Amino acid sequence: MTGATTAPLWPHRSLDTSGLRPVPLRQFVLKVHSRCNLACAYCYIYRGPDSSWRERPVRVDARTMRQTARRVAEHAAAHRLDRVRIDLHGGEPLLGGPEPVLTYARTVRDALPAHCTARVCVQTNGTLLTERALDRLAAADIRVGLSLDGGTEALNARRADHAGRPSWPAAARAARILARRGEQYAGVLCTVDVTAPPAEVYASLVALGAPAIDLLLPHANWASPPPAVPHAHPGRRPRPTPYGDWLAEVFDLWWHADRMVTKVRIFGEILTLLLGAPSATESVGLSPMTAVVIDTDGSIEQVDSLKSAYPGAPATGLDVFHDSFDRALRHPGIAARQLGRRGLAAECRACPLVRVCGGGNYAHRYAPHTGFLHPSVYCADLERLVRHVANRLCEMEDIRHCSRTSPH
Repeated sequence: MTGATTAPLWPHRSLDTSGLRPVPLRQFVLKVHSRCNLACAYCYIYRGPDSSWRERPVRVDARTMRQTARRVAEHAAAHRLDRVRIDLHGGEPLLGGPEPVLTYARTVRDALPAHCTARVCVQTNGTLLTERALDRLAAADIRVGLSLDGGTEALNARRADHAGRPSWPAAARAARILARRGEQYAGVLCTVDVTAPPAEVYASLVALGAPAIDLLLPHANWASPPPAVPHAHPGRRPRPTPYGDWLAEVFDLWWHADRMVTKVRIFGEILTLLLGAPSATESVGLSPMTAVVIDTDGSIEQVDSLKSAYPGAPATGLDVFHDSFDRALRHPGIAARQLGRRGLAAECRACPLVRVCGGGNYAHRYAPHTGFLHPSVYCADLERLVRHVANRLCEMEDIRHCSRTSPH
C-alpha cells in the first residue's frame, strides 16, 4: 500500500474489526481522468501531501471500466441492493470529452442485476461543458454537478488554469446552460472561503439557479490547520469559530428566505439530525460511510479527502482485478468509518452534540503519528453551527406553540 510506512496508529495498526457487520457500499466514485485543466489554489489533490495521481494512468481504459462494472454488479447482487450511486469524477472527468463518461456509465448499468438501478452524476468544473455534451449526457440520464466558489468572477479568482487564466467565463456559461436544464442540474459544490462575504457567495449561487448547494469546509487537519485558524491544536479550547460564524450567517439567509428554492445539504442534514432522523452524508451524523473510490488504474481507495492527510492515506492496497468490494469493507480505514459512535475519540463520545456532529468529516480528525481518533479540527466551528441551527429550530417551535395557545 502506497505510504504504508507512514500509516498512523489508528485505525491501521490498532483497530479490531472482528465482530463488525459491515454495511454494503452504495456509492461508487469512478475516476474517468486523473488530470485537471485547472490549478485551483486550494486543491488538496494536486497541491496536497499525496501525489499518487502522478502514478495513475491519465485516462481509465475499457478493461478497467468492464472490471469495475463487474465488481459493482457483484456487490449489488450479493447484498440485494436496489439502487447504487455512481459518481464520475476526475481530475476533470470531461477532459477526454463526454464519450468516456458515457461509456463508463453505460458499462456499469449494463452489468447491474435486473433488481438494481444506478443514479449517475458527473462532477465537473464546467469549463468544458457545451450544449451538445449536455444533450448527450441527458440522453444517457446522467446528471451534472458543478464545482464553483460562488457566482461571480471575483469569488472564483482562486479557480484559474495552469497558465493563470480565469476559469470563470467558461464556468459561468456552463452554469447558465445548466440552469435551463431542470433536473439534469445536480447542484454546486462550493468550498468555504471565510474571506469571501457569506451573503454574497450564497446570493450569487442562488442567482445562478443552483438547485442545491454543498458548502464544504476546506480539507484540513491537526497537522495542517484551516487557513483561518492557523494555530489549531487538539485539546486547546476555546478558539475562534470563523467557519461556524460564516456558515451560521448563510444559514440565517437560507432559513429566513421567503421561498426556499435552493437546498443546502449541510443545513438540511443538521436539521434532519436534530429532528431525530439519520444522516445521509459522512460530514455530519453517525451514519456509516458507504462510499468507495476506484481510480483510473482500478485501485480501490477510500475517499479523496484523505489525500489531505498524508501520502498514501486513501490507499487500501486492493484493486478491482484481484479484490471484491466485500474485501474492501474489511479494510481498517473503511471499517473505522462504519463504527458510528464507537469509532470516535473519547471527547467526542462524551459530547452532547455527538449524534448531530458525528465527529465531523473523518479526514479532518487526523493528527500525525496517532491517526484519526481525534475530534475534527473544525470541532468548535461545528458546535457553533449546530447550536445556531438548534436555536433557530427552537425559535420556530416557540412561535408555533404561541400561535396555538394565544387567544383569538
